[in-house]
Amino acid sequence: MIRLVKRPMPSKFWSWTTPLVAVIATMIAGGLLFAILGKNPVEAIRVIFWDPLFGPNADYFRSQLLVKAAPLILIACGLAVGFRAGIWNIGAEGQYIIGAIFGASLALAVYPAESWFLFPAMVVLGAIGGLLWGLIPALLKVVFGTSEILVSLMLVYVAQNLLAYMAFGPLKNPEGYGFPGSRNLQGYPSAFNDELMAGTGVHWGVLAALGAVVAIYVLMQRHIAGFRIRVAGEAPRAARYAGVVPARLIVFCLCLSGALAGMAGLFEVSGPSGQITDSFNVGYGYTAIIVAFLGRLHLVGILLAGLLMALTYIGGDMAQLMLGLPSAAIQVFQGMLLFFLLGFDLLTNYRIRIGGARA
Repeated sequence: MIRLVKRPMPSKFWSWTTPLVAVIATMIAGGLLFAILGKNPVEAIRVIFWDPLFGPNADYFRSQLLVKAAPLILIACGLAVGFRAGIWNIGAEGQYIIGAIFGASLALAVYPAESWFLFPAMVVLGAIGGLLWGLIPALLKVVFGTSEILVSLMLVYVAQNLLAYMAFGPLKNPEGYGFPGSRNLQGYPSAFNDELMAGTGVHWGVLAALGAVVAIYVLMQRHIAGFRIRVAGEAPRAARYAGVVPARLIVFCLCLSGALAGMAGLFEVSGPSGQITDSFNVGYGYTAIIVAFLGRLHLVGILLAGLLMALTYIGGDMAQLMLGLPSAAIQVFQGMLLFFLLGFDLLTNYRIRIGGARA
């Protein structure tokens, strides 16, 4: 008989080992999935995890790791703060979309004006857009006691429909021959988030992600607000005795995560993506949840997890081109990582005991 026995204290060993075990289990299960689809599982895993780093044209793909990882890290940093406090923002994808719409709208409204001030203003507007979208579930939670999980998630679908409306309507390129989508900001120098050093993949979004890692670390480890956030998540009743106001904490965490997600959307639409389209969102907001948990809600862990997930994006695209794997299989492969992470995370608080119960 197999039983789960609760540990007297969470295991630090399993807390840090679980992500590695989850990655290995994902490779094994993913290999079985690829074999079922008629592909060589070893070759598929090699293409996803090895070739982007050490295969042909690896110099280009290594620089693209930063491009793919930046929005994931930026969003995950904000989510981790809320998760540490027990506040579950599942709608970062919607905040990412709204941030992109807010920032791009400014550039398109003043096109073709040239000013050094334009791009910083777009960044601020992107953050404000994400913040306001995160404020909606925060206020509903505080005033009416609604679930921030459901509200933030449902707002993603609202944001997606608003994105489609903008792409087909107000932001549609007047010189686009009727095709949906805005002007391409890559051709608008004042609004373009270009590489800061050619060939490196480093743009302002990468620097913002690294800055967010440092800033959130200082907040959580060196500031009284971070102490209150940690206490609220670990011991809510003790947090109230310590003077923590739950309503303020909810608003702060959801607005912070929304602002960072909005900035990520702005950096993406003004850089790698380039334009507002009905398919602009690519799931970064959802994948960032995996990044946050894979990194154990720790900033260094999030940085490494963001690079790992970026590797699966790039390697997944290569596997589709080289091996003919369907995109859905790659998405399932990425989803397996969160599934196994949550499953093995059970070992942090429980140990497996084989045999009958003691008398």
